Amino acid sequence: MDLTKRSKLFPTLQATVSQLENEFKLIPDGRKKVLNGMTAFVQAKMKLDQKINLNFICTHNSRRSHMAQIWAQAAAYLFDIKNVQCFSGGTEATAFNERAVTAMQRVGFQIVKTTDGNNPQYEVKLSSGAPSILSFSKKYDHPSNPLKDFAAIMTCSLADENCPLVLGASARIAITYDDPKDFDDTTHEAGKYEESALQIGREMLFAFSRIKF
Repeated sequence: MDLTKRSKLFPTLQATVSQLENEFKLIPDGRKKVLNGMTAFVQAKMKLDQKINLNFICTHNSRRSHMAQIWAQAAAYLFDIKNVQCFSGGTEATAFNERAVTAMQRVGFQIVKTTDGNNPQYEVKLSSGAPSILSFSKKYDHPSNPLKDFAAIMTCSLADENCPLVLGASARIAITYDDPKDFDDTTHEAGKYEESALQIGREMLFAFSRIKF
């Protein structure tokens, strides 16, 4: 990891990243094998000096796909992996769920709503010097997403089952997560959303840490 870049993260995010780096051992071996699929895709593109497009897909593009997109882009930045662009989409569009936004803010990202309406846009930042990330809900084939030569990273089992063909994808990798939506409006809500944000962060950081130059 680029220690200079890590030192410039917003303080809470810097602490979270340090914590998650020390927790790679908590990732089960079976999960690491799944994550290696994404690592291998990135590594192969790097060797060819090609653009690396990762599109994180779940059904509604509201929770897990956004968390994964943001964390993967942050991991690429921190491990100084060039030419990586991370996107997200769904089999339908809804909105970046406010509970997920709050969870990502709690782990240290600065997220500001820049438009209003049923599907607002958000600007996500990890440090004052890093490029910001634009987040809003969209279908996976939205014009702002790559339409060919990308890895479709399926972050929920429902999307993986119901979307057997992702047009334009050159690779399809299932890295699925439990849906924190199951705990909406319960006493476990905040904890489960933060748990999801941390698990996804831990695994995205691990996947990029395995890339060799």
